Amino acid sequence: MAKIGNIDLGDFPLLLAPMEDVSDPPFRALCKKFGADLMYTEFISSEGLIRDAAKSVQKLDIYEYERPVGIQIFGSDLEPMIQSAEIVEATQPDILDINFGCPVKKVACKGAGAGILQDIPKMVKLTEAVVKATKLPVTVKTRLGWSDDTKYIVEVAERLQDVGIQGLSIHGRTRQQMYKGEADWTLIREVKENPRMHIPIFGNGDITTPQKALEYKNKYGVDGVMIGRASIGYPWIFREIKHFLATGEMLPTPQLSERVDAAIQHLEMGLEWKGQRLGVIEMRRHYASYFRGIQGFKEHRIKLVTEEDPKIVRELLEEIREMYAEFVFVG
Repeated sequence: MAKIGNIDLGDFPLLLAPMEDVSDPPFRALCKKFGADLMYTEFISSEGLIRDAAKSVQKLDIYEYERPVGIQIFGSDLEPMIQSAEIVEATQPDILDINFGCPVKKVACKGAGAGILQDIPKMVKLTEAVVKATKLPVTVKTRLGWSDDTKYIVEVAERLQDVGIQGLSIHGRTRQQMYKGEADWTLIREVKENPRMHIPIFGNGDITTPQKALEYKNKYGVDGVMIGRASIGYPWIFREIKHFLATGEMLPTPQLSERVDAAIQHLEMGLEWKGQRLGVIEMRRHYASYFRGIQGFKEHRIKLVTEEDPKIVRELLEEIREMYAEFVFVG
């Protein structure tokens, strides 16, 4: 049974990874609907929060139906991180998560995200300060290390636990790797098997199918898995993994009509949350993923990503439902 603080996540929870420009409330609603047990917001800049920057503040939006939900912050300076923890606590999420894993240059080169893996003492100090600044359970998401020569995650996990974190998600790559190559879970297993560790350890990286989720559960002994890129345009992955773990059987792949329904729900929630203009624009990045595999879809995608009237976008989606009604998606 995995628990973060007093939050019971069940036997083998599936976590939705915090993904910039993806893990917003409309997307999280779909992942929750299809079985995600714990979700995190997009990462939020501590500097942006304390400056009251509109984009950062909007990312604090969470809804009751999402619970349990964690708000994730990132930064490299002590005072903004402490102040951010206080701002986040006032929003009343279930968990506060610290991002020590983002490999993107504009974040890492400022010493935030995965950049802090070059200064482990500072990483520990920042974490301790955040833990002390909030009553919320604090979790961390990180990577194996900065480079192949600095995979200190076993020691780092101990030190973070010692300063009070209550859960740890580890992406099985270094910062240098970005998202290339295969995720290496052997060190994640070492962390989990360390007799000193008592907090839940969640593995992240390359969980793309129910079969892989079961294989990694058995092989690496983690308390749960965090899923990121495989859920984009495919929130059904949570449902499929849960069913496969419980029964050993694969659910049928969602067919066109269900995909159109999901895309429409995603669009409607985006319009409600962000307003017409942004709701339409921010949905554009998802269409290719929802309908991946349909031959000759490019023409429809171009229409979807250039149309600005939500009424016409809905009509285009209904046209796709009719036009490709006979198309069969293969799992």
